[in-house]
Order: sequence, then structure tokens, then C-alpha cells
Amino acid sequence: MFLVPGFFGFASLGEMTYFSRVCELLASRLEQLGIDANVRAVGTLPTASLRARAATLAEAVAKFAPADAPLHFVGHSSGGLDVRLLVTPRVSLHTDVDVEAIGRRTRSVVTVATPHYGTPLASVVTGVLGQRILRMLSLVTLFALRTGKRPLRGAVKAAQVLIRLDDLVGLGGEVLEQLYDQVLADFDEERSASLEAFLGHVGGDQALLPQITPDGLDIFNSGAEDRPGVAYACAITRAKPPSTFGSLRVGLDPIAQVTYAVYHALYRLTAQMPPSRLGPLREAQVEALVSGYGKVPAPAANDGMVPTRSQIWGEIIHVARADHLDVMGYFGDAEAAGHVDWLVTRSGFDRTRFRALWGAVARFIAAPPPDASGARA
Repeated sequence: MFLVPGFFGFASLGEMTYFSRVCELLASRLEQLGIDANVRAVGTLPTASLRARAATLAEAVAKFAPADAPLHFVGHSSGGLDVRLLVTPRVSLHTDVDVEAIGRRTRSVVTVATPHYGTPLASVVTGVLGQRILRMLSLVTLFALRTGKRPLRGAVKAAQVLIRLDDLVGLGGEVLEQLYDQVLADFDEERSASLEAFLGHVGGDQALLPQITPDGLDIFNSGAEDRPGVAYACAITRAKPPSTFGSLRVGLDPIAQVTYAVYHALYRLTAQMPPSRLGPLREAQVEALVSGYGKVPAPAANDGMVPTRSQIWGEIIHVARADHLDVMGYFGDAEAAGHVDWLVTRSGFDRTRFRALWGAVARFIAAPPPDASGARA
């Protein structure tokens, strides 16, 4: 069984693991259900095209999966799109791996907070400005790895310097490279090399961004077919809308205030989802949404990065009140040592809800194999 990361695409980077606390919990839940599964998190290319990422995933499956063993995939965010493309019948990928054989062995595909119909946020970070934003996000990640603290603590100051100098004398790019050099110098030689390789991928290939816009996913969905005999399901997320009152409830911590302000901007940008780009809802999906949220979310509802209704593909097995990163284990938890809430949204996600979500994923995977139509008995 493979866990596939989304944007940035790393399985681990320094002490940071993408599927924080997920592997162990999911393996435990499957064992309780009588399933002896090898749960493995794999890395893909950070911001490369979906075809390139799917090819990388195929090579990981060929390397790590036992021959002829049934395959199950769980993809977070754009990782869910990688999986859908990989198992699409007769898909053409740039790899020597027998991709069709992987598809035939696949039994289930679960997507978590995946932008199946795109996200308006991707449209914002394309072009020259998008490259600068991506580089800054990478720098934020490095600060987190170096300090083990909330990543914005150092990066906010760096961003202020960068923006100020860029506005005055156009030196933003040069300053950004100097910041990278300074931060990388604090790691040992081996880790610096791996981090530089990661940053090189981010800077060199950003084809993923236009592909996960609403227009890009409209094209993707016209060619990426569901494979007969594979059960498709999704876990979806919806964060609490930002508000002035919410900002007051965050407290006096300046880092939390800055993070909440960032979330406010992300939410507003993501809320610009064109209703015409969303897929139609089946009766069972409507029932699941109403059961979980009290009503069908509006097109603007989102988790801070992906519209909630854009995340629907196949059977809805869980609806969560959470932001995009909460479901990977990055939620506030004062009792967990070294725990970092990357995005303060006040959505109330906690360990109980975390276990409920991944328990639902485990139950879906452990269910009887689907028939030719993909339906479960």
C-alpha cells in the first residue's frame, strides 16, 4: 500500500515527514481489521507535471511492491491526481515500468483533499510571481527544518526584507539566493546536498501549477478515466472561514496571528472557484455532505488551499472540519512533543478527528474487493 504526497512531493525531508503520524496509525488500523499491509510513503517530484510525477510513482511501485501483490493507493492533495493518472487504462507515461500491470493490480484509490476539479490558488502562483512565491515557500520549509519551530517565525522577516529590497532596487532574486545559502550552511554536507536537490527540482520544473488550475483539471478529467474494478473514494476537508472574531480568538502570539492572516488570504483566493468547473453530485454524495456538514457546501467553501467540492471523486468516506494540512498530522496538539500546526485556522481538528479520518480510510481499504464496476459488495 502506498501513500502519495501532494505539492512539494517529499516523503521525508530532514526530520520532517510528509505523512506525519499517518503511516503508523493506518497500519495499526488495518491490522485491527485483519489486514497485514505494508504501508509505505513514497516521494514524487516536488512541482513537476502530473505525468512526470505519475511516472516517478510507477517506478517506486515497481521497486518496492512485491510481485503480483494487490495494490492500494492513498494520495493527499495533488498526489491523488498522480494516482488517478497512474491507474488510468492505457495511459502513456515516460517510464520503462509496465504501468498497465500496475493498474491491473490496483484494488482501491483513496484521495484526501485532492483538487479533482482544480483550485483557483494555483492560478495565483503561476508565472514569474509564482516562481518567487514557490521559492519563498521552500525557504519557509528550510527554516522549519533548521529550527524545529513554526516555519513562519524566521521566514516572515526574510520575506519582509526580500519584498522591501525588491521594491526599492530590484534585488529580490539575489537576496533570496543569499538567504538560501545562509540557511543551507547550517545543515551538514549530506543533508545540504539532499535539500539543494529538492530546491533544484522546485526551481527547475513547475509544470504542476497550471495543471491543477480549474481549467487545467478540466482537460485532465477529459482524459483520466477510472479503471474498471478499482474502488475510488475520497476524504474531504472544509476549514472554518476566517473572520475578524477568529483573529481575536487566535490570541496574542504574533506568529499565530501572522499564520492566521496568511490563512485568511489563502482562503479568500481559494474561494474564487468557478461553480461551472465543479462536477455534478450523485445522490449518495449529497447525503454524505449533508450528514457531515449539515448542508451541501457552497462552491466557495474550502480548506485554505482546495475547494471542498473540488475534492469529491468516487464514494465520500469521510468529511472533516479541517484545513489542508491538518489531515496529514499538522494540527495543534499541546500534548505532542515537537508538534507544529503549520496553518492556524481554528477549525478544531484534533487527535480524535485525525484517528476517525484514517480509520475510515482503513475500513474502505479493508472492505471486500470491488466488482467490475468498482462497487463494493
